[in-house]
Amino acid sequence: MINRILNHLEEWLIAFLIGAATLVIFFAVAHRFLSGVPVIQDYTVQLNVSWAQELCIFMFVWMAKFGAAYGVRTGIHVGVDVIIRKLTGKPQRMLILFGLLAGALFTGTVATLGANFVWHMAHTDQTSVDLEVPMWIVYLCVPLGSSLMCYRFLQVAWSFMQTGELPHHDHTHVEGIEEDSADALLATAKGAKP
Repeated sequence: MINRILNHLEEWLIAFLIGAATLVIFFAVAHRFLSGVPVIQDYTVQLNVSWAQELCIFMFVWMAKFGAAYGVRTGIHVGVDVIIRKLTGKPQRMLILFGLLAGALFTGTVATLGANFVWHMAHTDQTSVDLEVPMWIVYLCVPLGSSLMCYRFLQVAWSFMQTGELPHHDHTHVEGIEEDSADALLATAKGAKP
């Protein structure tokens, strides 16, 4: 139950942040373009959108931290597996487990140090330049995202110990389309009957 909630929260947060950042960037670019049009520039120049770039940077940082946790959970996180693919049996399993636990240790350490940093940052009056948001809120993505990533590493390690399987991402799979439906669509597109 808690994993399902975390999965949905993670996916919705990433989708919201990328969508919102896209809209903010579109608005800022449209504003910049319209500020050069003589008829409209009197109205657009009055709008101050200097905050847009800073907001997008913050949203992309948050998205990257939570996206990394999503990558670990779904098996799309970058990894170097040249040696692992050469091994078989128990040495391979031990090396995979070591890598997962090392990832958990590293992200757990980053989460702990990040939480300490955010705690001390919260006791200052530092704010961002354009948005004037307290900087501890901006940096909160480090302990939160790293904690979630640590949890995902431990989750994958536990699952690997139980089943011997790692999560993997099929780049050819499209959510919502079954294999038979995809073949029928392909045949229809080629002009043949399914």
